[in-house]
Amino acid sequence: MARSVAQSILDDNRGREPERLRRKFRLLRNDPYAFYRGTSRLFYRNLPRSAVLTAAPALLVCGDLHLENFGAYKGDNRLAYFDLNDFDEAALAPFTLDLLRFVGSIHVAARHLRLSTRQAKGLGSLFLDRYRQWILDGKARWLERSTAEGMVRDLLTGVIKRTRRQLLKARTVRAGAGRRLRLNERALPIAKEERGRLTSVIERFGAARGEPRFYRLLDAARRVAGKGSLGLERYVLLVEGKGSPRGNYLLDLKLAVPSALASASALRNPQWESEAQRVVTTQRIAQAIPPALLDAVTIGEKSYVLKELQPTTDRLDLARWNGRIERLELAVASMASSTAWAHLRGCCRYRACAVDELQRYVAGSRWQQTLQGLASQCSERTLQQWSAYRRAYDAGRIMPLHWGSTRPPHDEGS
Repeated sequence: MARSVAQSILDDNRGREPERLRRKFRLLRNDPYAFYRGTSRLFYRNLPRSAVLTAAPALLVCGDLHLENFGAYKGDNRLAYFDLNDFDEAALAPFTLDLLRFVGSIHVAARHLRLSTRQAKGLGSLFLDRYRQWILDGKARWLERSTAEGMVRDLLTGVIKRTRRQLLKARTVRAGAGRRLRLNERALPIAKEERGRLTSVIERFGAARGEPRFYRLLDAARRVAGKGSLGLERYVLLVEGKGSPRGNYLLDLKLAVPSALASASALRNPQWESEAQRVVTTQRIAQAIPPALLDAVTIGEKSYVLKELQPTTDRLDLARWNGRIERLELAVASMASSTAWAHLRGCCRYRACAVDELQRYVAGSRWQQTLQGLASQCSERTLQQWSAYRRAYDAGRIMPLHWGSTRPPHDEGS
């Protein structure tokens, strides 16, 4: 018998920190798009059967491509770029799974964005058409302010103007001659033992890189960010950087766990040194320029992705299309271009297909129409699952603290 939606989500999140997990479960209940973003394992567990999703050429794909998995950031060359920005679910898989996940996200987010069914379908077609155009072009490019348009250009302009000192002022408070983190709903207190462990690991990491002073830990807090990763270990770190107080840096340290897509894929994935190495390697390949200070850190048997803190405000706020569909079309076209370029960069790497093999497949016409239908099917299923989850949540059956109970949750969905 198939597991209920509630039981599946509880099982997929087992072992996570209850305090942050309760926040995740509440977010999943309140919005179907948040539910879509936060339940990738459920999505891949219920994929429709189609050769378009199994026989297409394989690439190192993002694994969780959706409308909010793009953003602006400062690269390790300190210039601002717009690109894919989350590779937690990265895996070697048919490239069409990235496209399915993205087009499905448009349909699920339609109500939130106040889109008609026709408009959502049109945006999905635009994404696939623009993706096809750039794959056949065969040249991996990138988006920066001079080449961006509309909301993407506006976002990049804001990132260029933002300075590290402004971020420090917003996230920290002065304490004598130094700083400490500003605790709030996004930065939660950390236990003394946990901070001691982080101090030892980060400073050992800095010493191995020949930068012990830069990575001297000044403060740490548990970070609340994202949807799917809520409840996993994640920290914001304040380090010495180039000197206190103005030269301090803020870092994001996030636990890496096995990819939901890799777990569901029939393909044999590369043997990575660690889960964090999988994420970091894929990101370095896929992005035009990786974010500053991106690296993999090992703590015991666990591995973490470390990078300079990127504020959540650096994501596109698509709700601000203000009834002008051309603004959304420009944004979706930019996302399609970035996806195609990321896929081109990954060709011939870690058993991925060659560029000409990808181009031959994409040049065909039938796969696009089939994928649109599959995306619509997946979005309808997600909305049904969300309704089932919402009923279970409202009935009090989605509670991390109840995992010790012998009575499993039950709902009508599957």
